[in-house]
Amino acid sequence: MAKKTEPVTIISLKDLSPESPESQKEPKTFTVEEAVETIGFGRFHIALFLIMGSTGVAEAMEIMLIAVVSPVIRCEWHLEDWQVAFVTTMVFFGYMVFSIVFGLLADRYGRWKILLISFLWGAYFSLLTSFSPSYIWFVFLRTMVGCGVSGHAQGLIIKTEFLPTKYRGYMLPLSQVFWLAGSLLIIGLASVVNPTIGWRWLIRIASIPGIILILAFKFIPESARFNVSTGNTQAAVATLERIARINRSVMPEGKLVESIIRGVLLERDLVCGSQAETQMVLNGDSEESKSPCHCHLFAPSDYKTMIISTLGEIALNPLNILGINFLGRRISLSITMGCTALFFLLLNICTSSTGLIGFLFMLRALVSANFNTIYIYTAEVYPTPMRALGMGTSGSLCRIGAMVAPFISQVLMSASFLGALCLFSSVCVVCAISAFTLPIETKGRALQVGDTAKPFSTYTTTYFLCLQMLLF
Repeated sequence: MAKKTEPVTIISLKDLSPESPESQKEPKTFTVEEAVETIGFGRFHIALFLIMGSTGVAEAMEIMLIAVVSPVIRCEWHLEDWQVAFVTTMVFFGYMVFSIVFGLLADRYGRWKILLISFLWGAYFSLLTSFSPSYIWFVFLRTMVGCGVSGHAQGLIIKTEFLPTKYRGYMLPLSQVFWLAGSLLIIGLASVVNPTIGWRWLIRIASIPGIILILAFKFIPESARFNVSTGNTQAAVATLERIARINRSVMPEGKLVESIIRGVLLERDLVCGSQAETQMVLNGDSEESKSPCHCHLFAPSDYKTMIISTLGEIALNPLNILGINFLGRRISLSITMGCTALFFLLLNICTSSTGLIGFLFMLRALVSANFNTIYIYTAEVYPTPMRALGMGTSGSLCRIGAMVAPFISQVLMSASFLGALCLFSSVCVVCAISAFTLPIETKGRALQVGDTAKPFSTYTTTYFLCLQMLLF
């Protein structure tokens, strides 16, 4: 007789699950970096380039203003050499102090808000300067203008944080065109306005571009990277969607999340492996003499020399762009700094007026290239939560050089021309070496999210940046 068996029921775990593991998919997510790269370069970035780049026009006019007004106020208020130099020193002292303040505030409250405040501040005190009743008031009010101008660097940060990676090395150096335009504009205006209606009206006219830009800022949104870093993902998504519509592009699918890439400032190449510009108008032969001369105003030939040398600021832009994108930020900066040291020494050669202008032309071109590279590198090397602070700190420390430079060019040069040039050249050599030894190359690297657990890395990188920027 057959043995009776119990029926066996086999229940698969697969059958008990409402969905198989294969059918369960992770929800799609994307980061701001991925969104920026997916949306790509388009009409929004062109508008961003024109509006934020134009901050360089206003900044150049405010900085260069001292150079073209100094001879007039020297005559009006009977100033000595050191008093003329003191004006520039105090402007950059204000810049130095408030670069850090505005950097801290921008990392906490947003780049756009601080940029707007800095322009309102600068325009207000610049207009007040035109009513200065005395030299002391002029120095104080121009110092306050320097404080406001220090916040203009937020425009560069906004551009950096919105541009796709491969376009940063091309678009950011092209912003130098705006600085050149501002420099030429203020020199041209000075040659016409100073001899006719006076320096006070020149200052008032120079305030107009900054006021116009304030009205244009409403077309540029807050940085999406900043919004994400502060937890405001909804605003970041709205901004990215707006950019996608303007560019006629598409957003990545999924939910926006904070990037998981952690940027340690001393890490080496992860992927591939700073406006205010300072003017170095060396017009010693028209400003200096063995006996003090209070009323030696600029002649038409002086304005011509300034215009020609200022044009040099864009002369090396194509080569600078190629160097930044193919050699990398560090090597390119090391080369241009070394060449700057050489051309400072060449100024000591006895040559014709044309030859001297040629040397000045190349110096302005090299200094401009240095600034392009430094500002791009600084904006790229710092992580998002402290990018504005990093830019502000570097910009602040570099103003030490800007504060000292007027005394070297206007006072020390009268005592020892060769000694002053050797000092400038030596600092450039130190800068070239420090650029070469920087531990990070940012070419092609995605913008990083912060790692505040590595403060030593931050301070070490800041040390290197300060060495490079001290000259200016």
